[in-house]
Amino acid sequence: MVKHTRLKSILTGLVLYALAAMMISYFGVNAYTGKYGLNARQELDQEIVALTSELVQLKKERARAEQRVALLRSAGLDPDMLDERARYQLDYAHPRDLVKVIKPN
Repeated sequence: MVKHTRLKSILTGLVLYALAAMMISYFGVNAYTGKYGLNARQELDQEIVALTSELVQLKKERARAEQRVALLRSAGLDPDMLDERARYQLDYAHPRDLVKVIKPN
């Protein structure tokens, strides 16, 4: 009887230690690879850097577009520039313009 209870208490202790070790390893693995783990944090930092550089580029692009729009406002509209852009985009030429046609090789 004594042997049986002693063996049972030893096995109970081993099972409890094994369960504790499994729980600790589970939480350790999730702390490293989980949704909010160390790997995810590194990936988020890399994404932050990429998006920040993209934001800077888009702000520069927006500033250029705003500058072009400002040139087209009625107060600062340059008629020659407007005429030039319209001819270029519509592929038109004024009857008095000299047009030189270059044939491709």
